Amino acid sequence: MKSLQLILSNPRYFAPAFVFTSLNIWFGTWAIYIPSVKEKLQIDKADLGIAIFFLSLGVFTVFPIASKIINKIGVGRATWFGVVFNSALALFPLIAPNYYSLCIALFLFGACNGLTDIAMNTLVTEIEKEDKQNFMSAAHGFFSLGGVIVGLGSFLIPLIGSPFLHMLITVILVLIINVFLKKRYYHITAAPVEKEPFSLKLFKPLLVLGIIGFVSMGSEGGIIDWSALYLKEVVLAPEALIGSGFLAFSAMMTFGRFLGDGISQRIGSIKLVALGAFIAIIGYVLVLSENSILAIVGFALNGLGFSVMVPELFRIGGNVKGVESSQGVAFIAGTGYSGFLLGPVILGFLAEGFTLKTSFWALLGCAALVLFLTIVLNTKKTT
Repeated sequence: MKSLQLILSNPRYFAPAFVFTSLNIWFGTWAIYIPSVKEKLQIDKADLGIAIFFLSLGVFTVFPIASKIINKIGVGRATWFGVVFNSALALFPLIAPNYYSLCIALFLFGACNGLTDIAMNTLVTEIEKEDKQNFMSAAHGFFSLGGVIVGLGSFLIPLIGSPFLHMLITVILVLIINVFLKKRYYHITAAPVEKEPFSLKLFKPLLVLGIIGFVSMGSEGGIIDWSALYLKEVVLAPEALIGSGFLAFSAMMTFGRFLGDGISQRIGSIKLVALGAFIAIIGYVLVLSENSILAIVGFALNGLGFSVMVPELFRIGGNVKGVESSQGVAFIAGTGYSGFLLGPVILGFLAEGFTLKTSFWALLGCAALVLFLTIVLNTKKTT
């Protein structure tokens, strides 16, 4: 919890951490009003799925150019511009007058989300390098807290009565806080890196990290989308416990991210990702037991295991020798988000072609693959 104390006691660290919180508040507030937008525009589920795809398309479109933008204007300024543009673009999906304008609004919102995500992770990487302090994992914990704030804010829906007004109030409050905090990071630029000519030797560690990111975030997305159905159809859990798997997963993921930095300083990032994979494997074994309580405990262990993986991957990716931090972070973000979006779809095909339990056996295999790849990385690092 040292990194949490660090963030809460020093505005230099709280400022970028709050950008993480802000990103999830903007996105989460949009997400809770998806049913309202669907009803307002009178579109079906297929059309809604395509519209949400445009949001993802926006994210992926910006990934190849994000590092160039960040290096051109400075990581601190890029983070702040992301805050400002997200504040504006978060409003448009809720006031889109028709389906086509919704798709355009979501594409732009997604692109700005993607740029902000890479900028804020690069910003934390640079501050960590400069100050010799680890707080990447705790910063991701603040992202998770953003979801909690959105969940609490959802109780205001009946009182406010307007999606746009709710988002407007949210945007104004979040922007005001960021205005006061921006001076803590606005001036920061990425330290110059002695770039090396492209070679497979240079690309290999990033490729392995990308595979780990794809698998780990794909597993994370799979649990988020499929845990309730698994408890209902495979475990045959009581109705009251069906949402408990996701709750346990989310709670332990937030908790684990506040612990991650201290452990990372002691044992190193690669070993921490390996430890996370090992904990996730134990979690999947419990999930596959088909016992309600054990399965819920298993989902909790999954959350604890996966909580440290993505922050550590960003940390490692931002410190690969001969690669600019923004490029390393952008690569990890691109592969990770690909897994997060495609993972649940792949699991759905497995569940349809075989059984839902088969999908979770596949997730167990993915956690084992991550453990194996971290062993390979650690071996290469020590030889």
